[in-house]
Amino acid sequence: MARGVPVAVLNHLSKVPLFAACSRSDLRAISMLGTQLEVKAGTVFTTAGRRGSEFFLVRAGTARCVRNGQEVTTFGPGDFFGETALLINVPRTATVTALTDMTIMVFERREFSSLLEQSPQIGRKLLTALAERDAFGDSTAGPLA
Repeated sequence: MARGVPVAVLNHLSKVPLFAACSRSDLRAISMLGTQLEVKAGTVFTTAGRRGSEFFLVRAGTARCVRNGQEVTTFGPGDFFGETALLINVPRTATVTALTDMTIMVFERREFSSLLEQSPQIGRKLLTALAERDAFGDSTAGPLA
């Protein structure tokens, strides 16, 4: 373990595109925020049109993302969704449902905002990663959920 955070968790976070530019110290701070949950297939994480205040990171399992009645993508280990809710209070753009039993990390807007206030350099890195995801087509549907 590295300062109380399992190395496996840090390694997992470092492989997530959103956190790829973050230092080990940044990753430690991020890992202290999230809450890991085990959820069953069929769990609905986000519902289009409803407001949300959390962001989800998939550790294991698969979820389906549906927008306007059409499946736009699936999420697997290392993928994330709901990131817009961390930044602004707008309705969700898609419905995301677990296809399999899953392990996820949930990050709340309030705790994430606190981290960004304490460590603005993390915020810059995350905003850059989100902009690249949108601009370079890592998500053909744009910001999801």
